[in-house]
Amino acid sequence: MTSPSPQAAGARRSGKLYPDAAAALAGLVANGQTLAVGGFGLCGIPEALIAALRDSGVSGLTAISNNAGVDGFGLGQLLATRQISRMISSYVGENKEFERQYLAGELQLEFNPQGTLAERLRAGGAGIAAFFTRTGYGTIVAEGKETRQFDDGHWYVLETALKADVSLVKAWKADTAGNLVFRKTARNFNPACAMAGKVCVAEVEELVDVGSLDPDQVHLPGIYVDRIVVNPTPEKRIEQRTVRGAK
Repeated sequence: MTSPSPQAAGARRSGKLYPDAAAALAGLVANGQTLAVGGFGLCGIPEALIAALRDSGVSGLTAISNNAGVDGFGLGQLLATRQISRMISSYVGENKEFERQYLAGELQLEFNPQGTLAERLRAGGAGIAAFFTRTGYGTIVAEGKETRQFDDGHWYVLETALKADVSLVKAWKADTAGNLVFRKTARNFNPACAMAGKVCVAEVEELVDVGSLDPDQVHLPGIYVDRIVVNPTPEKRIEQRTVRGAK
């Protein structure tokens, strides 16, 4: 029998490493939950965890995510199977099924300006119940919300924090304690989503032992991460490939 690597053994001792995405979600996801899912477009999305969530069959989900992937990939898979009943998001322009369901009244949607969505998630993770922002005042975004004028003469909209039952995030590298390092723009909404969830599952490309990461390079402390699954070869699909024409 082959001996386990020090990294895998250390992760098992910490109780955070799971053999695959399905195992990482087992006993955790359920009908009617609110999930925060990291990513921006298809950049930095937890591909394996989303596929496992689809295969789990849970339904009636509220998904907090900047967008809903594209048709047939990312969260678009869960729209196709009708597992998402409500989206809290910012940009939905790349998903025709999203548009169809919304216009047909089959999908509930709470639109947020992108910065407001990020701050609502950050507030949820920081224990801040609500905050005031000038963004959206005087628009449909502010309808039904408290507004207030402050000493600077501007009007502000009260936005409440966002919290999730489960967070699904994607990182480039993790140590066995769950400390995460994100790669370039793939960081996007992932740290905020991780902090806003009661339980966080991180999909990573590389797992290293504790002590291998420079503490100054850690983007999200392991205290926020409950489960880890390694997916070393994600597809990393590109939404719209643009190349320079031949001269």
